[in-house]
Amino acid sequence: MSPPLNRINSDERLPAQADVVVIGGGVIGVSAAYHLAKKGLSVALVEKGHVGGEQSSRNWGWCRQQGRAREEIPLAREALRLWEDMQNDAGVDAGFRRTGVLFLTKSKDELAGWERWAAIAREQQVHSTVLTPAEVAERMPGNADQWVGGLHTPSDGRAEPSMAVPALATAARKHGVTIHQGCAARGLETTGGKVSAVVTEKGTIRTQAVLLSGGAWSSLFCRRHGIELPIGLVNATACRTTPGPEITSGALGTDLYCIRRRLDGGFTLALRNRGTVELSPDLFRYAWTFWPTYQHRKNGLKLSFGKPFFDQIMRGTGWSFDKPSPFETERVRDPAPDMSLVNAALASLIKSNPELKEIKIAEAWGGTIDCTPDTIPVISPVDALPGFFLATGFSGHGFGIGPAAGKLAADIVTGSTPLVDPAAYSHKRMIDGRRLAPVSPF
Repeated sequence: MSPPLNRINSDERLPAQADVVVIGGGVIGVSAAYHLAKKGLSVALVEKGHVGGEQSSRNWGWCRQQGRAREEIPLAREALRLWEDMQNDAGVDAGFRRTGVLFLTKSKDELAGWERWAAIAREQQVHSTVLTPAEVAERMPGNADQWVGGLHTPSDGRAEPSMAVPALATAARKHGVTIHQGCAARGLETTGGKVSAVVTEKGTIRTQAVLLSGGAWSSLFCRRHGIELPIGLVNATACRTTPGPEITSGALGTDLYCIRRRLDGGFTLALRNRGTVELSPDLFRYAWTFWPTYQHRKNGLKLSFGKPFFDQIMRGTGWSFDKPSPFETERVRDPAPDMSLVNAALASLIKSNPELKEIKIAEAWGGTIDCTPDTIPVISPVDALPGFFLATGFSGHGFGIGPAAGKLAADIVTGSTPLVDPAAYSHKRMIDGRRLAPVSPF
């Protein structure tokens, strides 16, 4: 079951041309379209399903700097500022609040790692506090567990995924972006080795710049054009609870469960670092690049082999642009939730916080995370195809940094001074033969 989502209307007329076409209506694509339009460009955004319909409405709703890889900290810092600015510009509530993020641990080794991370973060103007057991107990007076310490970042925030991307799309439309839902991009046309158009199911848009922010679908789209993009798909599960006492006003992460306070008085709840990896021909194709990350996280991952494997073999990568594409076959990717994870998360949450004993699961859902081998996204031009750009592979980190990732993508597309140094996000690193290792410390 998909989570609740505010829906927006589409623009009926597909433009014959645009300065930039953005493919994908998640938080990254919508944010990029917004920033491109603010630069004075004509922008058309095409989405095969509906805006915010996949992982952008199925994530936890954390907007954090805390625990980011060193490479992502500058982007996360800028994102928090842009969340506020874009929400104000939209004039529609995205649910964004600066209510802080708190991590708790029972491991002295993990706490020592957090102390090292906090020192790195301070160098980049992110101020987090390492907490003693007594300070944790003061913040969580009703908690029944014994913690060796914690990490708190008061400047971090939260937003409501069901509200956020539609709100940002409202802001984008204010600046002239046209939004076309139920309009799958089938592929690109080129002239003289450069992008010259996007072919959609509803017609062709002439353009010299295309930004692909297709999440779990990006690798397949790239393969159609002979472009390598190693992306692994992980199906994750989350749920929301009925209303309960406010044990935290922000987000809380532990060794097992993670929660975020919701505007409706309940919590978004999930188990930490749990998911199911879909075995597919593409994953085997890139297996060597993903092996280090799998070794690092295998204790929290299940492997799934089934219908998706054979579906991928059957559909291939050579579809014709004048016939329905794979992107029209599955408008909204909606994997079933793993209820064993939901039940385990609820039991762990209540055991740790007895005052929540009356809460129940209101709804559970699945989503698909697009992961790169090193868990750092690709925000980059594609050297092999001038005019084609990527903003994808956010590895479960995309919602919180979405506004800044979109701004960086817009800067790269237009050749503007980039919001942050884009070197860590290059596409080239994915294909130059280097052995990629996971860099995220949390």
